[in-house]
Amino acid sequence: MRILVTGGAGYIGSHTVRQLLAAGHEVTVYDNLEAGHRAAVPAGSLVVGDLRDVDHLDQLLLVNRIEAVVHFAALAYVGESVTNPAKYYTTNLIYALHLLDRCRRNGVQKFVFSSTCATYGVPQTVPIAEDEPQAPVNPYGNTKLAFERALADYAGAYPFGYCALRYFNASGAAEDGSLGEHHDPETHLIPIVIQAATGKRPHVEVFGTDYPTPDGTCVRDYIHVDDLARAHVLALGALTPGAKLAYNVGTGRGYSVLEVIRTVEEVTGLKVPVKHGPRRAGDPPALVAKADKIRAELGWAPKFDSLRAIVETAWRWHKAHPNGYGE
Repeated sequence: MRILVTGGAGYIGSHTVRQLLAAGHEVTVYDNLEAGHRAAVPAGSLVVGDLRDVDHLDQLLLVNRIEAVVHFAALAYVGESVTNPAKYYTTNLIYALHLLDRCRRNGVQKFVFSSTCATYGVPQTVPIAEDEPQAPVNPYGNTKLAFERALADYAGAYPFGYCALRYFNASGAAEDGSLGEHHDPETHLIPIVIQAATGKRPHVEVFGTDYPTPDGTCVRDYIHVDDLARAHVLALGALTPGAKLAYNVGTGRGYSVLEVIRTVEEVTGLKVPVKHGPRRAGDPPALVAKADKIRAELGWAPKFDSLRAIVETAWRWHKAHPNGYGE
């Protein structure tokens, strides 16, 4: 297929682009490089552009005869979404709707959306299944859920099928160490812990030690970025006009903050300085996926099924690229 990947120079996007190319697809990456990295994607695949430029999108979809879109381009800092919701609704919803309408006008019939477990808010049941009520507790989650609903309405009215992939905690790096995680600022726990272990930050702050979990710290489901990327490739193959698909993408196993810190120490052989702090507002005690549906319907299963295996790939990336992509 001829595929447009928005935000394809970012962390999850770049790993997905690599797998799409390996599967024989023709890929165009569309990224404004505000958070993405030019070095993360093949130069011949990259078009630098912004979602607000609808004429540019129109031209790309038409000239490149795009058949499918994988949409990663979005803002994803929960705290920032609370203090600046206008920025999030504009980028994650309004600009995304512009993209969706251009897809409709240009006959694009397949759309895979980078959604999130944040659409569930504080879940009633853990592990979380796809039929869990979606009740976000922050503007970031609200914008992702709003776009999921727009996709469902489009699929009901037009010759259009979509798949929303609700990520849990994306983590790790490519096995060969050539692609990895480089955010500014960094908010993901595993790279933060590695940075503390290597002296790039003074400590890891543990937000809350009194949660109703085995060791009192928050529990999360860490999914390797390549396993997540593979879910996008499979989702594209499953789409047909009118399809309305939604899948959780996680391992089904949760690890606490303290378990992540101990695992990083074991893998690196380094001590991680820790500072204990109060809970953060809106942090659920546990977010763990029930991923039976994607396993049964798409034949997906995680290759990296332990936290240690994930951390080992992240450590390999950080050792080879201490300054990330160095841009």
